[in-house]
Amino acid sequence: MIILVLNCGSSSLKYQVLDMKSDNEFSLLAKGLVERIGMEVGAIVHKVPGKENYKVERPIANHTEGVQSVLNILTDPDLGVLKSLSEIDAVGHRLVHGGETFSGSVLIDDLVIEKVKECSDLAPLHNPANLLGVYAVTELMPNTPQVGVFDTAFHQTMPSYAYMYAIPYEYYDKYKIRRYGFHGTSHRFVSKRACEITGMELDNSKIITCHLGNGSSITAIKNGKSIDTSMGFTPVEGLMMGTRSGSVDAGVITYIQEKEKLDATAINNILNKKSGMQGVSQLSSDNRDIQAGADAGNQKAILSQRMLSYSIIKHIGSYVAAMDGVDMIVFTGGIGENDYQTRARVANSLNYLGVDFNEEKNSQTIGNDAIITYPSSKVKIAVIATNEELVIAQDTMHIVNELKQSK
Repeated sequence: MIILVLNCGSSSLKYQVLDMKSDNEFSLLAKGLVERIGMEVGAIVHKVPGKENYKVERPIANHTEGVQSVLNILTDPDLGVLKSLSEIDAVGHRLVHGGETFSGSVLIDDLVIEKVKECSDLAPLHNPANLLGVYAVTELMPNTPQVGVFDTAFHQTMPSYAYMYAIPYEYYDKYKIRRYGFHGTSHRFVSKRACEITGMELDNSKIITCHLGNGSSITAIKNGKSIDTSMGFTPVEGLMMGTRSGSVDAGVITYIQEKEKLDATAINNILNKKSGMQGVSQLSSDNRDIQAGADAGNQKAILSQRMLSYSIIKHIGSYVAAMDGVDMIVFTGGIGENDYQTRARVANSLNYLGVDFNEEKNSQTIGNDAIITYPSSKVKIAVIATNEELVIAQDTMHIVNELKQSK
């Protein structure tokens, strides 16, 4: 089954084309990125394994034109991997926020679209952009089934005492204010993958997954189910991130708002776009730049690194307590997969868990799946490259196969 996976942002879309034989037997045919949609000059980068990358810059007016450009490239005699669009059996979409409505992936129809639109207040920057991809495919490939895979769905197994905030209950009743969590597709994938390479049973395990990147979150996964996660009502809660503050005393927010005479939009901008590693280091939101600054002795860069590591260590400790133990800790995401120094700072603070950390293996592991503890370690630490697109393709394949069987 050939599946097109789309991940649409407000001005960009990522895509992959996978030929799915089964969950574990598949091949990547092509992938790429369409950037700066709606701007004066857009860009398309198209990659086919074994071939030279193709890049072109030109105006791309909207997402429909962006998706059409992708479809044109995929069927191009020289650049493409498909003879015609009829070879695409289904399209899988990343949908960020499913609220309390969606606890799993679904076949997209008009009712699903309406429910996703209802959740747009909870993710105003994400859900409307995600739906643009759905609308574009509906227009260009009206007979092709589409499946939505939600970032929040994996965390719908959290108990109420973990997801509720200690604010008047009426705000939950009126506005569904609660913790939803994000990066669920990634946490789900890496926990399963880590069990596969270690021989651990997912249904009989206690795993803490650390998705660390420009956006970061940590999840406690007990017997394959999310029981708590660091991101909350929005992706700003939890860990310090590239430009997001992470958890902050609410009193700080109102204090700054009063002192600086700021409105809610300005405060939101500070917390989401001017804080985190960027705000503390005053250098960059990119961990690589901050590492270079720290290596050069920049004290604010060093401080931001220590704050991030300390925040990760604290969250791991709280989730060990919540699960009454832990069998494995998994690092993933841009920082988690590639920054061995952050992994080392965290792992060397976990001696109380009986972690026997392999410094040499850790320093050699960049972007590859690996176990970075010795066999004697009471708790395993793994590095797993996340693959959210594969999860979307797998879910899409299963749902479309079920649809075929029901007819």
